[in-house]
Order: sequence, then C-alpha cells, then structure tokens
Amino acid sequence: MFKKVILGAVIVVLGITVMGKVVAQGDLERKLETYLQVLDIVKNDYVEKDVDDQKLVYGSIRGMLSALDDPYTRFMEPKAYKEMKIRMSGSYSGIGIYIGIKKDQLTVISPIEGTPAYNAKLKAGDKIMTVDGKSTKDMALEEAVSLIRGPKGSKVTLGILRKKWKEPKDFDINRAKIEIKALKSKRLDHNLGYIKLLTFENIASAREFEKALRELKDADGLIIDLRGNGGGLLQSAIDIGSMFVERGMIVQTIDREGRREEIDSTGRVLWRKPTVVLINEASASSSEILAGALRDNKIAKLVGSHTFGKASVQNVRRLSDGSAVLVTIAKYLTPNGDDINKKGIPPDIEILVPTDEAENGLNGAEEPQENKNDEEDDIQLDKAIEVLRGMIK
Repeated sequence: MFKKVILGAVIVVLGITVMGKVVAQGDLERKLETYLQVLDIVKNDYVEKDVDDQKLVYGSIRGMLSALDDPYTRFMEPKAYKEMKIRMSGSYSGIGIYIGIKKDQLTVISPIEGTPAYNAKLKAGDKIMTVDGKSTKDMALEEAVSLIRGPKGSKVTLGILRKKWKEPKDFDINRAKIEIKALKSKRLDHNLGYIKLLTFENIASAREFEKALRELKDADGLIIDLRGNGGGLLQSAIDIGSMFVERGMIVQTIDREGRREEIDSTGRVLWRKPTVVLINEASASSSEILAGALRDNKIAKLVGSHTFGKASVQNVRRLSDGSAVLVTIAKYLTPNGDDINKKGIPPDIEILVPTDEAENGLNGAEEPQENKNDEEDDIQLDKAIEVLRGMIK
C-alpha cells in the first residue's frame, strides 16, 4: 500500500503524463526526493497511525497549486467538480453569490439579485473570514464554494469583514434553490432601452439577450448594465459582443509562450445605435471581456467604476477518480491589448457611489444597510442616461 501511495504522490507532484505514463524529468525527479522523504516520515512516524492516503494526496495537490500564486488554478475533489457542472446548468441550492480571491482573501464579487445572499445584504468587496466558524485563510476557492452551498432550507453562517468594520460580523443565511436568471430588460424614459445582464453562467444568456434586444429594436439607444455581474461562460460574452461588433476582435488570449490568439466577432450584428455600458467593481470575467470589446471597437461608452480584474483562461482537466484540476493556460486581453487580470477595466466616465459609511457619517460599527438598487437613487444609471442622450443628439 505504501508503495502505491508513493507512486501516487510522484504522479501528483510531477503532473506530467504522456499516454498515461509518468515522464520523469531529471532535475525535477531529483527534487522529488525531499518530498518522498517527508511522505515516508509521515507514514512511519506521525502520531496518528491511520492517516488517510487520499487526504495526503489531495493535500499534496493543493499545496503544489497554491505555490503558483494563482487562486484560479485549483483542485476540485469529485463532489466539488460535480457541483460546478450543476451550477453551470443554471440551477442549484445555495445562497446565490459570486466569490473570488482578491489579495489572498476570499472575497464577495457580488450577490445575485433576488437570492438569499442579496436579501441578507452582502456586498461586493465583503471579505469572507469564516464559513460556519471555519477560517477561510488559505482555503481553496472550490472548498469555500462547497461549504457555502448546501441543501435547500439549511443555514450557513458567514463571518464577514467589511471595509471600515473593526471586527467581522456573522451573517446567518438560509440556503434556497437558486434559479439563475440571465437578465431583465425594460424601457426607460426618452425611448431608451435597458438590459441588465445578471450573469453569464446561464447557458441561455446569449439567447435571452438576443430576445430582449429584438424587443427593444425601435429604441433610440441602449444601456447594458453589467454591474454586479460576476461573469461565467466566455462563449456567452463572445456571442453577445458579436451582436454589436460587425468586423473586429471580441477578445484575444496570450499563452505561456507569448502566442496570441484572436477571437473575432461572428458578424451577426443586431444593434447599431448608441450604446452605454454600466460597470462597477463587481463586474468580472466575461463582463469585463464584453465591456472591453464594446469599448475598444468604439461601440459603447463605459460609465461607472473600475471593474474587478479577473480574466484568465482556465482549462478543466478531469482526473481518473472524478476529481478535476482547473489550470490557467492563458490570459485574456482586450482587443487593444489591455491586460484585464488583476487590473480590471477603468470606465470612460467614472461615477463613484458613496458608501453607506460615508453617507451616514458612521465609524464602521453600523449594521448592514439596504442595498441601493432603486432606480431613483441610482446615480450611475442617471449618468448613463445623460451620456446616452448626448450620444443620440
């Protein structure tokens, strides 16, 4: 058994296979000797005799990937990988939240409107310090997702640290079935169309966007609201971008060798009128790709605040035991070559929303305030309408 564990560990650490066979590479193989020495010590000398071999192997994988200092290259155990596939179907049980790693801390990208997380008044930028009392320090992203998600009706407690709070506060949130709606649309005054894209995770996002766009075809201008949209499927961003860009690039990637691949519009244009895109610090991933494509192709003006800054290409590699590794294989660049990852996209016209603390003059000890999404209080939307009307004129 021990020999099998050692062999498994060698395969894990090397991570290099050709037709299923391990390729030992000189210098790397020699450096593995230290690892195998530690494994031998643990198996023979550690006080707890019956150490779970799988736990050791999975821990080794996580340790190796964490050394890359890339929170989006990560390992998923079989259960977490299965849950990820369920989430992409557009329906799951949980609290309805996008999370990511920012400055080595598990962070709320955005709550999804109408979900338990949204109703509990979690906010973009909140730091998740604990999940049911378990510290999130050095916690893998997929482990956090797995802990937060759970059966409908059950409760999860998140320890949240918000800007200007001195200590974390506990948020008790009841899980529910999450149906991820792709968007909502309406007409605004002055014959303006408005489409709020809630997510790119729903595989129907592009199809629903096209339907909304056709219903607004006689509007004089369009506002696309990407605020709070934590991203999702790249193809949805490409398909939606292609509804605006007749000829040109939607996004480009650059890999480890410096090779660039350009992903062009399909040319299936459905809208040619003035357009404004709303963005904020909770706009991430596919949201940033779409915003960058419309900006660089001079289709739209960006209004709001600086985006989150997550734009890397992950390849999902399923492993033999049903687990998987998400490996960053490239970075996304906007058509003009701007690197989005960890930098985000600045708006053409910046409109910062005052924080609750600033509005109320509080010292950081206040209770969470209501999410401000009412149209009449939305200074960013007001500015977008003003800019759009000016473009129409």
